[in-house]
Amino acid sequence: MRTLILLLLVAVISLAPLPADAKGRGRGGGGGGTTTVRSYTKRDGTYVQSHRRTAPDGVKSNNWSTRGNVNPYTGKVGSK
Repeated sequence: MRTLILLLLVAVISLAPLPADAKGRGRGGGGGGTTTVRSYTKRDGTYVQSHRRTAPDGVKSNNWSTRGNVNPYTGKVGSK
């Protein structure tokens, strides 16, 4: 009975949702989440395809381009 309760407790804890500020934290996680940038054409005629980027949050260290982070969509390692 004690083992069953312990297993149920572990299952409930592992399925519990994380708070919004804890999602995506850590190396390569992007910090505050992601946002989609729609495709557009620059004034000089250059077409920019739609893409994903880290959501703006004012923290430079959690951007995918920052050294130590990895872009989860392209696999590119940050170098800035």
